[in-house]
Amino acid sequence: MDDKHKNWKLNKEDLDLEFARDSLIEELEAINNYQARIDESKNKELRKLLQQNMDEEKEHAAMLMEWIRKNDKKQDESFKKHD
Repeated sequence: MDDKHKNWKLNKEDLDLEFARDSLIEELEAINNYQARIDESKNKELRKLLQQNMDEEKEHAAMLMEWIRKNDKKQDESFKKHD
């Protein structure tokens, strides 16, 4: 467990949701970082590689959001409401 969570008194399910949400935030930040690098790079080959990496991060974000929706019914209801 990382330092952020080591003293938390959450039950296992809530702690897992916290881990998933933190991971989702990290994936979204990575997507933004890759996009900024793609926009700034002048090297076509590097931009292509960065694009592939960014696309993988998007897949990771989608997988995490799917897991969160399965494990947080209220969150899932919010997504259904706004679909």
